[in-house]
Amino acid sequence: MTDERRKIMRVLSGETLSPPPLWLMRQAGRYLPEYRETRAKAGSFLDLCYSPDHAVEVTLQPIRRYGFDAAILFSDILVIPDGLKRNVRFTEGHGPEMDPIDEAGILALKPEGVIAHLAPVMEAVRRLRQDLPVETTLLGFCGAPWTVATYMIAGHGTPDQAPARLFAYRYPKAFEHLLMLLADISASYLVAQIDAGADAVQIFDSWAGVLGEKEFEAFAVKPVARMIASVKTQRPQARIIAFAKGAGYQLKTYRQKTGADAIGLDWSVPLAFARELQQEGPVQGNLDPMRVVAGGKALEDGIDDILQHLGHGPLIFNLGHGITPQADPANVSALVERVRGWRG
Repeated sequence: MTDERRKIMRVLSGETLSPPPLWLMRQAGRYLPEYRETRAKAGSFLDLCYSPDHAVEVTLQPIRRYGFDAAILFSDILVIPDGLKRNVRFTEGHGPEMDPIDEAGILALKPEGVIAHLAPVMEAVRRLRQDLPVETTLLGFCGAPWTVATYMIAGHGTPDQAPARLFAYRYPKAFEHLLMLLADISASYLVAQIDAGADAVQIFDSWAGVLGEKEFEAFAVKPVARMIASVKTQRPQARIIAFAKGAGYQLKTYRQKTGADAIGLDWSVPLAFARELQQEGPVQGNLDPMRVVAGGKALEDGIDDILQHLGHGPLIFNLGHGITPQADPANVSALVERVRGWRG
């Protein structure tokens, strides 16, 4: 049974809490001097992800500093293609890169051994659950199949994921095979994180916003629904947050079609629409990360708007995407203080 003191788990079960619990996407990151120090010790970014000592340390840093209601495992969505032997590497100033995959490469992918490759991640999860305060929810995560596939096809990030969209039109069967393979591996990965001690998990579909209506259904909804059904069949108690960044109006049916317990909202989602979505269950979001960089009145107004619109229903307060390296840690302290001081 989940400890009743874990407020985020209570919200994921449909409760409204005032003030709402909060955590921030990328809360362990370059805006924190202690993270930069650990990152320098770790060597490469993947070494940081695969070293339980370092991964546990950077996950705990924002909890020590801010007392967030959730810690999210420090890792990366591209550990799955790394486990599929796609030669993933992170180059300073260039972001992630890997060997681009083609139709033959997709058909040759072998899922065996991927979860074993990720054993250090599960070790970090186990240690985190032991080291975290009892009231802190531990979140695991993975990338959604569409978002992971975009990197695998292009070999790097692109502004609108044109390489993946073009590939999907030209080679629909191979592309569907890739999405379903990623869905099945990712579901197993989430189950392993839950078994290791994660209280809940989040699926990040960071590139959902570049898809048209039919493509969103085929590439963003169908694989995520398959994942969630698989996880919940194996672990019925699992709580899952699905974050489809940029999905806009297509969020209207996203929860119902995917089976997610909560949906993450990016900062472009109008608060009136967010309130509609909240009628069907918990929502998470959706402060513009630039307000945390700006601080002051911009930060206060953004926080107040979200709390006034969404604070009277099941809400996990968060950003609409990850915190940026330019954010001042003092502004994050001000954010926590303002949210925690709110009474609806």
